[in-house]
Amino acid sequence: MTITQSLKNEIVRPTSGSFAPHYYRFEGYRKEFHINKTRARADGIAALFTLSKPHIYKNDLIAGSLRSLWSDKSKAELDYAKKIVDSYGEPNFFQNVDHYAPNYRTVLRIGVSGMLAEIDESMKVHSGDIERIEYLTSMQITMRAFQNMIKGYAKRAEELCENLDYDIERMKNICKNCSAVAEHEPRSFVEALQLVWLCHMAFSYEGRFAMALGRMDQYLYPFFKKDYEAGLITTDEVTELFENVFMKIYEHRIYIGGDDVVNICIGGTSPDGSSDVNELTYCMLTAVKNCGIPGPNLTARVPEKDNDKFLDECLKVIGTGIGYPSLMNDWVHLAALKKYGYDEADVHDYCMVGCIENFITGMQPPWTDGRFDTPRFFEPLFNRGKGIFNPAPGVDTGDVAEITTMDEFMKRFEAQLRYGAKEYYTIFRNNNTRIARKEYEQPFLSCFCEGTIAKGLDICEGGSKYPSVHGVALMGVGTTCDSLAAIEKVIFIDKEATLSELRDALIADFVGYDELREKLLAAPKYGNNDDFVDKYAVWFVDFLSALFNEYKTPDGGGIYVDMASNTDNVYAGMSIAATPDGRRKGEYLSDAASPTYGKDTKGATYTLSSISKPDYTKVACGAVVNQKFSPSMFSDEKRHKLAALIKVYFQRGGQEIQINATSPEVLKDAMEHPENYRDLVVRVSGFSAYYTSLERNVQKDILSRTQQE
Repeated sequence: MTITQSLKNEIVRPTSGSFAPHYYRFEGYRKEFHINKTRARADGIAALFTLSKPHIYKNDLIAGSLRSLWSDKSKAELDYAKKIVDSYGEPNFFQNVDHYAPNYRTVLRIGVSGMLAEIDESMKVHSGDIERIEYLTSMQITMRAFQNMIKGYAKRAEELCENLDYDIERMKNICKNCSAVAEHEPRSFVEALQLVWLCHMAFSYEGRFAMALGRMDQYLYPFFKKDYEAGLITTDEVTELFENVFMKIYEHRIYIGGDDVVNICIGGTSPDGSSDVNELTYCMLTAVKNCGIPGPNLTARVPEKDNDKFLDECLKVIGTGIGYPSLMNDWVHLAALKKYGYDEADVHDYCMVGCIENFITGMQPPWTDGRFDTPRFFEPLFNRGKGIFNPAPGVDTGDVAEITTMDEFMKRFEAQLRYGAKEYYTIFRNNNTRIARKEYEQPFLSCFCEGTIAKGLDICEGGSKYPSVHGVALMGVGTTCDSLAAIEKVIFIDKEATLSELRDALIADFVGYDELREKLLAAPKYGNNDDFVDKYAVWFVDFLSALFNEYKTPDGGGIYVDMASNTDNVYAGMSIAATPDGRRKGEYLSDAASPTYGKDTKGATYTLSSISKPDYTKVACGAVVNQKFSPSMFSDEKRHKLAALIKVYFQRGGQEIQINATSPEVLKDAMEHPENYRDLVVRVSGFSAYYTSLERNVQKDILSRTQQE
């Protein structure tokens, strides 16, 4: 049994006690019960870092575990602590709290002690500004506590050297590495990885979700290169160290529930156009393959040049069935981000947070996003501004019986979407500005954002180099395009029905309108390389990106659009009436940037030809394309054909693709006999998951994806 497998066996939920980070925060809060909330939060974070008991597994090579937050306190004690902690309140995802890529380059360059020195220097600069000094003091408290947390792990490893159940040499190494990074900047690869992982653990202790580890193969590479050239480390040893770290992402499922979507970005392109792929990139690919768990959420920035080996190695990993890495066309992403005025070097250092969300690493507040249900707006168009199945209204654009051309229909549909965008933005802005930022400052997180320490300002109050951005997830491109094509074909070209009849059919959910529904279903469908319908995908991206580009985040940042539904296409579809493509009310919408499942009938080449037609440089967040290929396509004999297909798709402007390598028969059997498939990992959308842990309707959605051969 490998160390990786042995470690997974150790990650089990204790039979008693509770996961209770709030108890440690409570101990910090009650230390003085500060009136100043920022100082109180700093004390709470400090207690969280220093009072929790460091846990080290027998098979650990790199220390840091969520198990450290397990508590044996009574329910009454924990409930009382929660009451106090809850009274302080916490910002949520819509208020820029997680989904963040920390600035690991700086902490690796100067270490924790160097960051504390920078705080001291900033205090001198701002000595006359009471508010900034108070904030810098809170940053200092949390960083010193983090330093003590690292020392605590060193001490625990030293204690375990006396435990005969543990490997003494392994514990000595952990003790040495933790002691080193507590006092100075890391000077070896293992020290650098140890520090990064403990930083990530500290954010997890705080309760932050989907905190990205960013471009690990880039910021760790100088340490690897130095040690490798000196003969101090091998690629096999590096791979095992990565496995140790990645396997502990599995802890979230065991101790908290669900999978933490920890995005790691590999590959990419340098400003001079050369490939950033290196030896560490391949070590990480091997590590995730050996772990075989839903996370980390590995994302590959496929460079435009010298990508053959990299793409092939990525496909080998995808072919194991885990569904990642997702493959990103780096040229398109770079072009999209450059439109927002970021410095060239910063754009080239972008990574992803959460699922596939593009992020300027360590230089802007945490990510937020929301869902825009584009097909919903057929309802108010056909029903004089009112919903049919969905209670949300639109704007009264008149009786559809008055419409005589497809151009006029599009103008009225666009009017509905303009109303929807304004409504969406209002809700986002209200949620994003609901809290007083001063009451919810984030001193520890702010230490890991460029500019905040020097300015003495919070990450969300002007401390970051760039303002926040927000992503609008555009739902149902396939459903929308198929609906518009069906209207043009059936109503305006073939004249086999009127818009009034279609309105009545939609209100009736097609009951009594079977013949009309069959005609709508027979109309051209997106995903078959047919310009008649594909032109609406081009319109979809052009119109909606321009529409949301009119808005800004409250601090002046961009509103990105994306096409990444995760599982929301399922839930959005449940609340939307019948649509003109023949879909009935409650049925799922098309997924992300993919065609409607089962409607792309001519094969993968035709499907990807359709999908590559829109201009994705207008989609700054990302456009998820889910595809499902037979496992045989990943064999040594056929894999090069799949790679060639993807390369042509990228050359034509496709932005992203992610692939499930499993058969319908396996998925069906897993639904019938889940006990036999507990370790079956699939790509859901922007993340992978254990198939048998998914809700039934999500399982069905994955099963219904077109099986490409």
